[in-house]
Amino acid sequence: MEVGGGFSVKIEATKVPPTEAKPFGIDYSLCLFTPGRERVVGFDNAHSVTTGRPPSRKRETRNDHRHEGEKVTPYAYSSAETLLEDFWAAVEAHLRKEGIA
Repeated sequence: MEVGGGFSVKIEATKVPPTEAKPFGIDYSLCLFTPGRERVVGFDNAHSVTTGRPPSRKRETRNDHRHEGEKVTPYAYSSAETLLEDFWAAVEAHLRKEGIA
């Protein structure tokens, strides 16, 4: 779905059996792409993330995280509604930064 200035959004969600990494039983990916198809904003639970600096780095038990360019940080998933609100707020902020929204 195009959202302006050639940027596009792709949203996917699939029901999966609940696990420690995906306790809500949802496999999801919400992404904002540039006109050249580079992901600039993303929320997903495709893989785990590590936090902290060595030697105290730790791998998160839940896979929920967000991407802002190259930066990946844990995301506190609580509901599909909140996820959508947070994603669209991040999309709007990025498009404003690009002078589009």
